[in-house]
Amino acid sequence: MAKGWIKAVQSSAEIKNAVAIVGLVDLNLDAAKALQAEFGLDDTMIGTDLDAVLRTVQPDLLFDITFPSARRKCVLAGLAHGCHVLTEKPMAESLADAREMIAAAKAAGRIYAVVQNRRYIEGVRRIRQTIEGGALGKITALHADFFIGAHFDGFRQQMQNVLLLDMAIHTLDAARFMTVADPVAVYAQESNPSGSWYAHGAAANAIFEFSDDIIFTYRGSWVAEGAPTSWESTWRIIGTSGSLLWDGADHFQARSVAVESGFHRPLRDVVVSPAPHPSEIHGHASVIAAFLKAVETGKEPETAGRDNIKSLAMVLAAIESARTQQRIKIAV
Repeated sequence: MAKGWIKAVQSSAEIKNAVAIVGLVDLNLDAAKALQAEFGLDDTMIGTDLDAVLRTVQPDLLFDITFPSARRKCVLAGLAHGCHVLTEKPMAESLADAREMIAAAKAAGRIYAVVQNRRYIEGVRRIRQTIEGGALGKITALHADFFIGAHFDGFRQQMQNVLLLDMAIHTLDAARFMTVADPVAVYAQESNPSGSWYAHGAAANAIFEFSDDIIFTYRGSWVAEGAPTSWESTWRIIGTSGSLLWDGADHFQARSVAVESGFHRPLRDVVVSPAPHPSEIHGHASVIAAFLKAVETGKEPETAGRDNIKSLAMVLAAIESARTQQRIKIAV
């Protein structure tokens, strides 16, 4: 993941001109040295102790690209050293940790945000604009399917609730973004299908209740071979006047009712909103650019921790629902 972040910094002239990477920290020093060499960061300090490196180089920003179990410690360390912090998702392992980090950022007067890079892709933002345009009427339901056989190495193989905690948050956050609605409750089921190469929770199904009487369903598996969806899921979005289908890549189909009569009412095509400004659709680079703008202006970015805790709450409530086999209310 660190490679993806550094590539995002170096591939954007705007970001590269604003950001100098002055430190690399890894518990495995050889990994830090390899990253330093690969990206030509010869003048960058490397180390295994985050506090020591922060104390020495005194950076303005900390990019936290660690395992979820290290999130709280790293974010709090960065804030304690006066850094603005941009962190990988999920933002915490618990709501208590998330609240603590949000409070620490507020006390320090620093920007604290989460990399929800899937918000910054063309399709997601086009759907948001189309919904806001009103052609589908009032949104009543969203349905997302995610089915991929993903053979990772490393920590994911041993994670508990691996699909919900590590991947589903992208789709859940996208649903929040598209509808501008808040999660209210969830009923979820989780499994580790036969033949799974993960330790726990490689598949899940969830029904979320949103504000404004919107229902969002999620079906997913990381051990689904043979007919993969896009990494962005495939979507069906239903409104009172029409529906929109998105394959998670480049294909959209949207239609609305043309005549208000008849058993099967005639339909007309809906033009999906055009692509937004290029600066908004470059994933990690767009998130980092928005974060830098927030630091410059003092205005919270779209993925600020104070907002993104709602997406984390969806994930944790789904996990609790699967564990208890009960409908769980979502509160932050």
